Amino acid sequence: MKKRFWGFVSIAIAFGMIFASCATNNASGPVKRELGKAYELTILHLNDTHGAVVATDGKGGLSFVADCIKKEKAKATNSLVVHAGDINTGSALSNMFNAEPDIKAFNAMGVDVATLGNHEFDGTMAKLKKQISQSKFTWLSANIKTANGKYFTKPYIIKNYDGFRIAVVGLTTNRTQVIASPDKSLVFADEIETAREMVKIVREQELADIVIFATHIGDVEEAIGHVSSVKLAQSVEGIDLIIDGHSHSYFEKPLVVNGCYIVSANEYGKYVGKGVMEIVDGKLKSFNWAPIAITSDNFSPDPQVEKILAPYIDKANKSLKDVVLKTTAEFEFGNRLPRYIETAIGDFVADAVVDYVESTGVKLDGAFTNGGNIRAPLPKGNVTREDILTVLPFENYVYVISLKGDDVERLFQFIASIKQGNGGFAQVSKEIRYTITYDKNGNGKLSNLTIGGKPIDKNKTYRIATNDYLAGGGDGYEILKKSVDTYNTSMLFSTVVIDYAARLGSGAITPMTDGRITVIGGTLPE
Repeated sequence: MKKRFWGFVSIAIAFGMIFASCATNNASGPVKRELGKAYELTILHLNDTHGAVVATDGKGGLSFVADCIKKEKAKATNSLVVHAGDINTGSALSNMFNAEPDIKAFNAMGVDVATLGNHEFDGTMAKLKKQISQSKFTWLSANIKTANGKYFTKPYIIKNYDGFRIAVVGLTTNRTQVIASPDKSLVFADEIETAREMVKIVREQELADIVIFATHIGDVEEAIGHVSSVKLAQSVEGIDLIIDGHSHSYFEKPLVVNGCYIVSANEYGKYVGKGVMEIVDGKLKSFNWAPIAITSDNFSPDPQVEKILAPYIDKANKSLKDVVLKTTAEFEFGNRLPRYIETAIGDFVADAVVDYVESTGVKLDGAFTNGGNIRAPLPKGNVTREDILTVLPFENYVYVISLKGDDVERLFQFIASIKQGNGGFAQVSKEIRYTITYDKNGNGKLSNLTIGGKPIDKNKTYRIATNDYLAGGGDGYEILKKSVDTYNTSMLFSTVVIDYAARLGSGAITPMTDGRITVIGGTLPE
């Protein structure tokens, strides 16, 4: 009799927990299921869209993303739509309106949850709170709290479906404190400790059958101590699926680590990840996942989202004629001069990059770009947004790398070895100065290298900004792959320069060089 009594008590407690859990996070009613029956959940996800409102070269574009998501949702019995962070910062169009068109588009296509990414903290707290208020979807992050210990957003949501209950937990990389500018009132907790706590809560208190983490932490370890999604899965039991962002990685198939699936959907809305969970008796039986390429060949513009975006696009197009800078003379380009010598246009671009990165609270030792990235002069007189986009037509993003002193020496020795006329010839910011001496065969030798007015300190680690192409080893810059700490600001070079020009004020500026690159010998183009 005693055993039977406690058996009834245990059953009563279990049912009480089920009903109690249904009152939290808008989950309503007990989950009913048939023993042995297979239930399905279709998961559609994005990450790191970074203001990519319109398609580029036939790829991405939020109206095309919407067409994909709406069609996939229509086919699914149950669906969940997740954005794994970094809606903010990227295209001039989105930046101009503080991602308002992006958020309205995500509302229309039925996004359920979005994780706070590091670039959500590029602006003010007021800007972020406004964005959250504009969102019909729920923002998540379990490891960000306010000074009084309360969660800044919801840490997780619970959703009931026919036959199963899921928890979706948000998690933001602690590197946000280093690579962005979160409000000082916010406290970032350890990702692994937070994840363990959340798993315990959603499984034991909320009685979730399936636990999904929507993380913005990245699968690539950027620096010592960086908690990646792989490390998270290795360290924390009880997670069924991690939907990740931050690293901009392209996945052909899921990673499986410690029994946990890890997926990510690349960047800029070029792909939507689609995963189908089969759930039997409240447990994940199988997970089939693949990326869906968002192209104009595969999808059509969604009329509702097209209508939402149209006025923003129209205003942005008109703004291309806005004057953002006045000059007293042309910033000379000649016959591709940025590939041969220091140029005023190269100085201007590199200095703009330093100005932007340091405005985010990150201290730089300098910046450089390849001369081949610069494609036109700045005109004399009024300079428009369109003029700057003509100078910098490529979708190059500002990357920040960290190199040890020895590798900085090797970097600039490589730069000196680049033949004049080659697109890899560097244009540098004012913090960097050096001499290249060319012999009669055009071979260059480096001398007089200083950064911040001092010779290179081999015991120091230098933080330098460049573009994504060079950071990945483009133009032969393999040395940059030795960076001990790399991150993508997700700001286009062109946008950074436009903003810099606007901040210089209404007075006309005069093109000039200051001797940061001294060239001895060599040739000039005809």
